[in-house]
Amino acid sequence: MYGDVSQAETNFVIGALMLAQMDWTRFLAEFIQKPLATGSVIPSSSYLAKTMIRQAGLRNADTVLEYGPGTGVFTPYILEQLGAGSKFAAIEINPRLAALFKAAHPGVPVFEDSVENVRAICDSLQIETVDCVISGLPWAFFSESMQTRILGEMFRVLRPGGKFVTFGYVHSLALPGARHFAGLLPTCFRKVTKSSIVWRNVPPAFVYRCLF
Repeated sequence: MYGDVSQAETNFVIGALMLAQMDWTRFLAEFIQKPLATGSVIPSSSYLAKTMIRQAGLRNADTVLEYGPGTGVFTPYILEQLGAGSKFAAIEINPRLAALFKAAHPGVPVFEDSVENVRAICDSLQIETVDCVISGLPWAFFSESMQTRILGEMFRVLRPGGKFVTFGYVHSLALPGARHFAGLLPTCFRKVTKSSIVWRNVPPAFVYRCLF
């Protein structure tokens, strides 16, 4: 034991660090194999997750979708905010990340599919409209047509007054895809705001909050 820390507590911390390292290693492997589907070499931090959920304001949400959850870093923070009767599902196209998500969040619905099929996914869950979409998708790496297509499909399920929350990396702002996405959002939503930079995330990031 170390000071007042028990051996069980020490083992728990060591286990958590090993799991985090394994998670990072798998995330890196997925980025190398499928950079367009993964978007970053490491998972998002809890600092970014908390900013995302704060911007989403989920206390009164009945239905929430998570796009591209990866290993599920944002998911516990989402579930913590939802009421007992709320519906939640995640959509992850990468099969390996979807498997990691299922292992980390058993019982949480995750669809191994493209978010372009969101209308069919919602129909299968008997969801007519969605209050909020929280996205971890790498928008800066998508083509202009793909950005437009994904948002267009999302508008088939997002209710009027609903929220779309996503993030971008500061270092990617110069990329053509990031510039196009930043310009596209105000044409699609009645109000778009951007958070201050989350410097503790690696790499530093910011959050878009869009009202439909």
